[in-house]
Amino acid sequence: VQLQASGGGLVQAGGSLRLSCAASGRTGSIVMTGWFRQAPGKEREFIARITWTSGGTYYADFVKGRFTVSRDNAENTVYLQMNSLKPEDTAVYYCAAANALRTRYTAPEVYDYWGQGTLVTVSS
Repeated sequence: VQLQASGGGLVQAGGSLRLSCAASGRTGSIVMTGWFRQAPGKEREFIARITWTSGGTYYADFVKGRFTVSRDNAENTVYLQMNSLKPEDTAVYYCAAANALRTRYTAPEVYDYWGQGTLVTVSS
């Protein structure tokens, strides 16, 4: 499985961006996809995850009400719609996929595949 994240860029505070994570290869093995981010000098941080069959979602508290994760099974793509962006949202954003529905889905180590990351910069 290969993951390609895109959609990052420079946006002013209060603005919006939509990130995409396109999967290729053995996409039928993907059970869930997660979004993470990593700011300079900080650890990788869980944002949200979505399951491919039921579409069930889960969000970190700090993005609830601002970010929405969705999927397009036909296109093998997962999206992260980010609204009301803040300067503290500046980070490299990564998507990740797992072959099983793992309960510790907020932990980066439970994911089997990672995209290359896309930089989001929010100016004040």
